Amino acid sequence: MTAKKTRDHCAIAADYAARVLDGSQLACKWVKLACQRQRDDLKRWKEDGPFVWDPEAASRVCRFIELLTHTKGELAGQRIKLEPWQVFILTTAFGWRRREDGGRRFRRVYIEVARGNGKSCLSSGVALYCLVADNEPGAEVYSFATTRDQAKIVFGDAKRMAELNLPLRKRFGLEVLANALYVPGTGSTFQAKSAEGSTLDGLNTHLAVVDELHAHKTRAVYDVVETSLGKRRSSLLWCITTAGFDTSGICYEVRTMSTRVLERQAIDETQFAVIYTADEDDDWTSPEALEKANPNWRVSVRPEMILSLLAKAKALPSAINNFKTKHLDIWCSASNAWMDMGAWAQCEDHSLRLEDFEGERCIIGLDLGSKNDMTAKVKVFPIETDGPTRYAVFCDFYLPERAVENAVNSQYSGWAEEGLLHVTPGAMTDLNVVEEDLREDLSRFNVEAVVYDPWQATQMATTLSEDDAPMVECRMTVQNMSDPMKSVEALVLDRRLLHDGTPILTWMMGNVVAKLDAKDNIFPRKERYEQKIDGVIALIMAMGNALADDNDDFKGFVESGQETFFEW
Repeated sequence: MTAKKTRDHCAIAADYAARVLDGSQLACKWVKLACQRQRDDLKRWKEDGPFVWDPEAASRVCRFIELLTHTKGELAGQRIKLEPWQVFILTTAFGWRRREDGGRRFRRVYIEVARGNGKSCLSSGVALYCLVADNEPGAEVYSFATTRDQAKIVFGDAKRMAELNLPLRKRFGLEVLANALYVPGTGSTFQAKSAEGSTLDGLNTHLAVVDELHAHKTRAVYDVVETSLGKRRSSLLWCITTAGFDTSGICYEVRTMSTRVLERQAIDETQFAVIYTADEDDDWTSPEALEKANPNWRVSVRPEMILSLLAKAKALPSAINNFKTKHLDIWCSASNAWMDMGAWAQCEDHSLRLEDFEGERCIIGLDLGSKNDMTAKVKVFPIETDGPTRYAVFCDFYLPERAVENAVNSQYSGWAEEGLLHVTPGAMTDLNVVEEDLREDLSRFNVEAVVYDPWQATQMATTLSEDDAPMVECRMTVQNMSDPMKSVEALVLDRRLLHDGTPILTWMMGNVVAKLDAKDNIFPRKERYEQKIDGVIALIMAMGNALADDNDDFKGFVESGQETFFEW
C-alpha cells in the first residue's frame, strides 16, 4: 500500500503569489505588496545573505495542519485543506531561517482579515504545531485575548482538534487537560491567558497567539508578550485581528508599522504582515471589495449571507461602520463616525508646504488643553483660483511631557519623535510656548482672525488683543458649531479642503461622532475620553470664520478692528 501523496505547498504558495501579482487573483494593495516582498526576497537571498529559504520547513507546518480536522460548522470532523492564501501565509512565515544559526527569521506575524475567514482555526493549527512539532523542548504556547472567553477560542479549537486526533496524541504523547495541553516528554504546554486576572509575569514564550488585537484597549498584554519572546531562538508572536475603531491603540500601531514595512518605507526583516481589505478607492458595496477582504469567499464566507448584511447596512446608516469593520476589514475609528475617512484620505496633498503661504490670508483656530488634552492650533488658508475656493490646512499640536509618558495612546511618543507633536516640560501644557508660536504666525501670515474657545484661553486672548491681534471668541455651542461642521464635511466630500496628511489630525477626524438634535443640528463628540478631537474642533472654528468671511459683505468691520454685530 503506497503512502498518500502530499501536496506541494511551496508550489501552491508561489502560484498564489503569481496570480495575485498578475491580477488573475483579486487582491488589495497590501496583499500584492506581501506577495511582491516574498518574490523579491527569494531572488535576493537565493545564494547568499542573512536569511535562507527552507522549503521543507515551509511545507512541514502545512502538512501538519492538514492532518488535523475541522471542529465547527459543516466541515466539522473533516480534514483541513488549506486554501492557497493560507498556504502562502504559512510557508512564508515558517519557511525563512537565519543563515547564521538556523533560527526563525520572522518573529512577529500580523494577519488582518475580515470575520469568518477561518483565522482562528488556522491559528489553532499553528499553536498545535509549535507545541509538538516545532522541535522546541519545553515550548510554552499561549493564546492571549482581552477576555478569558476570547482567549479560549483559539485554545478551545486546538483542544478539540487534539481530542479528535488519536494518532496525534499517541505520536507526541500529548495529554488533553481541562485548561491546558501538555506534552510530558518535552515539558511543553499550551494555555489560554487573558488580561482578566491572569499573571503575565515570568513567561518564556515560544508561540503567542494574540487574538483580535484590535480589542486591546491598552498595550500592556502586547508589550509583556513581546518582551517574553527574547529568551528563545525561534519564538513567534502571531497576531490575528479584524479591523476596529480605535486608531490610537496598539493594534493600529502594529498595523501602521506593518504597512510601512510592506511599502518599504521601513525595514524590519523580522516582521511578516498581510492585510486583506478593500482598497481606498473601491466602492465598499461592490462584490470586488467584498472578495478582496474575504479570501475565503465562497469557502467559509457565504456570499448570500454577506450580501444580506450589506443590504441592511445600505438601508440603515448606523450599521454601515460595523459592516465595514467586520466584513470589509476597513478601519472606521468610531462606531458612529462623522467623517467619511476615505474622502478625507483623498484630500491629502503631500505637496503642501507652509512656507508657500508666507504673507497669505490666514484664519487660525485655537483649542487650548491643560493636562491630558491636546492643545490644537489649526491654520486655514483660502486658495483663490478659478472655480470654487479651496482651503489648505496646517496643524500644530501640544502636550505636556507627563501626558506623553502616561498616555493611553501608544502613538504619542512616536509622534513626538517625528516632530509632529510639540512636547512641553512638566504636567501641564506650557501655554507660553503656544503664545510664542501664535505670535510668529501673526508675523508671518496675513491673519484675519484667531478664533478661540474662551475655556482656558481668556488670559492669552486678552494679552494678544492688547497687541492688536484679531482675537474672535467662539463658544462651544450647537448654534456656533453645526453649520461650520456641515460645511467642513461638504468641503471634504468635494475635495476642496486640503491637508498635508498629518496622522494626528487624521486620527482625531476619525474619532469625531456627530451628535444630532431634533432640528438636524450637529455637534462634534467623541465616544471615549482617550479619543481626542481637539484638532477637529479648532478646524471647525477656523472654517466657520473663513466661510463666514467669504460670504460676508460686512467683513470690513472685522478688518478695521470694530465690533461686529454678528454673534459667534
